[in-house]
Amino acid sequence: MSEKKVKNIFIQGPISAAFIADSIQKHTVKTSIGAHDIFLGQVRADLIDGKAVAAIEYTTYEEMALQKMHEIRETIFSKYALTCMHVYHSLGRVKAGELCLFVFTSAPHRRAAIDACAELVELIKRELPVWGKELFDDETHQWKVNR
Repeated sequence: MSEKKVKNIFIQGPISAAFIADSIQKHTVKTSIGAHDIFLGQVRADLIDGKAVAAIEYTTYEEMALQKMHEIRETIFSKYALTCMHVYHSLGRVKAGELCLFVFTSAPHRRAAIDACAELVELIKRELPVWGKELFDDETHQWKVNR
């Protein structure tokens, strides 16, 4: 395992467009970057058994999740020629239509940025221990199952 610092990826509540824009803007000084790829995860107002999802409440055991994210990060960095990688995931309540996941990869060339971002999102969805409680309009809830 690398000696790199474990980075906090969690943000309370939704991820704002201003935060995303600022993150992108900060990379204009990194002139070795030729490409970025971005994935934005948004809460859907799914209709389940006739009830609409109004929000998702995200929870995690942070220490375990951050260690797992560190492992995922190291795997992706070892596989792709990236300049940098940023991942932010919401905790707490995120309403339908708001952003809950921001994944941002940068590389000298587009193929590495695109492929790394796609694989990173799949690993996060499959392996990161973050749980979502779907909150319905009628104030009932169920635990989200990733499909």
